[in-house]
Amino acid sequence: MELRPLSLLFVLLALLPFSDAGSIGVNYGRVADNLPSANKVVKLLKSQGIGKIKVYDTDPAVLHALANSGIKVTVAVPDALLFAAARSQSFANSWVQRNVADYHPGTQVEAIAAGNEVFVEANTTTKYLVPAMKNLHTALVKFNLHNQVKVSSPIALSALQNSFPSSAGSFRPEFVEPVFKPMLEFLRQTGSYLMVNIYPFFAYETNADVIPLDYALFRENPGVADSGNGLRYFSLFDAQIDAVFAAMSALKYDDVGVVVTETGWPSKGDQSETGASMENAAAYNGNLVRRVLSGGGTPLRPKADLTVYLFALFNEDKKNGPTSERNFGLFYPNEEKVYDIPFTVEGLKHYHDTHSRSSGGGQRTVTSPVRGGVSKSGAGNTWCVANAGAGKERLQAALDYACGEGGANCQPIQPGDACYSPNTLEAHASYAFNSYYQKKGRAGGSCYFGGASYIVSEQPKYGKCELPTGY
Repeated sequence: MELRPLSLLFVLLALLPFSDAGSIGVNYGRVADNLPSANKVVKLLKSQGIGKIKVYDTDPAVLHALANSGIKVTVAVPDALLFAAARSQSFANSWVQRNVADYHPGTQVEAIAAGNEVFVEANTTTKYLVPAMKNLHTALVKFNLHNQVKVSSPIALSALQNSFPSSAGSFRPEFVEPVFKPMLEFLRQTGSYLMVNIYPFFAYETNADVIPLDYALFRENPGVADSGNGLRYFSLFDAQIDAVFAAMSALKYDDVGVVVTETGWPSKGDQSETGASMENAAAYNGNLVRRVLSGGGTPLRPKADLTVYLFALFNEDKKNGPTSERNFGLFYPNEEKVYDIPFTVEGLKHYHDTHSRSSGGGQRTVTSPVRGGVSKSGAGNTWCVANAGAGKERLQAALDYACGEGGANCQPIQPGDACYSPNTLEAHASYAFNSYYQKKGRAGGSCYFGGASYIVSEQPKYGKCELPTGY
């Protein structure tokens, strides 16, 4: 197949009708103390033409506010409840009744997200994921909602063992038999889809020396050739999705779809967070909306229209971590846009990226791959540390996972070794979390641990133990 330059593709997209195209939703996170009421949020969504949202819980105020709005919603079963949902069908039945059936049909729940990125959570969560999903589906059958509501679980890109080039995409081997094969079989049998969280920003941030900014922002660029499948990629976003498709294909699940449940770009960041800016955030999200609503899939699955949920609706001032974590929002808490981009086909008619080419162009090539389809960079180092506010129980569970199933190098925190002192849960957990994070190439989602950790941009030190940048 002849490959057209990206500039010509943009012209062709402008001439195509926006019919049978993909759809755009947003994530409605609420880790903040200054957000508008749920009723005001629903009015804001409707005024912007946003017809899909994903929430991270089942707050009754939010679900009541969405009633009769026409907005479709994905609700979440928190990681902490997966054990109960897996072990008890009656618990799953009760959860579905209280949080889905009791609001139906006024509130249009279309999906249940079982946990969030559980493969970087404690190992007990991982083994209960698929049983919990099955019990939730059985509960939906009980209430005759299984045709309207799908069950899935969002995975981070760190669930992949390889993601560059896209054709080499594969799942982490330790999860293939116990989790991915049964989960994908479940998704196939129930007509559901795999939820995936994809953040080109994190790949660019730590590899800006080799990833062209234009390639990350959907701007005109010469593209990146995949030697494995002969395809050419003009955006990092497409390349990352196709790595997931390739991983699924390797397990013979080409017929299962994918929904991108999180993606975004921060409008502000720390000095070390390369690429975090208002202009880049506007370009990424605006061009992404255009790319999705223009229709069509990825180079590997060209006929698969995409559903993509932007992260996030608001800037959330109570989130931990670097400055970027509090600046992924499309709107300020006062409901004003952080930057002006459209969310609908009609709005796209008048939309133009304010800066068609970044300085330096797009002539660099992506080589020396690591996780996320990018090259390891020595610049912009970050570290993963424990969040003491998560509580001892969660920290201990996450520490056990990191040193066990996660494969972190925890020898230095054993008695008598270099980083045993100070002998505190926070210090030991920080060392283990950072070991896992660095081992996974600092991939997006690999510093999560169910909220028990966060990323810092200055090298941490506990006593005489300084956390390293690589393993």
